Amino acid sequence: MTEYISKQQQILRPAEQIYAAVSRFDNLTPALADKVEEWQADEDTCSFKAKGFTVKLRMSEREAPKHVKIEGDGIPADFAFWIQLHAAGDCDTRIRLVLRIELNMMMRMMIGSKVQGALDQVVEGLATAFNAAPSF
Repeated sequence: MTEYISKQQQILRPAEQIYAAVSRFDNLTPALADKVEEWQADEDTCSFKAKGFTVKLRMSEREAPKHVKIEGDGIPADFAFWIQLHAAGDCDTRIRLVLRIELNMMMRMMIGSKVQGALDQVVEGLATAFNAAPSF
């Protein structure tokens, strides 16, 4: 398994509040429904189309307010994805993303830097959204 770890970002909110938002796929519906095709979500699972492929994800582990683990179902590459939260203060939470994915050497060489860049962009986008939102 290859591991990719995003940059750490700061969110000026309590970890419990962020955890409540990211620990349920249905909480993401307002943000994602119009950005991907065929978005469907409940508390534990979601599915959508990306570049013609149906992606199915499920929350396989939760530890409030520290992390959620997300795994892919029916996707060619085995992977697990963590959203990790660390409370640095009452209203100061550090967030980072960790992806463990089974890639052969050729795929690592072809897409490894793109995967790393995407993780960094996603965590930055999450931090920006949480810091800008009046409340959620």
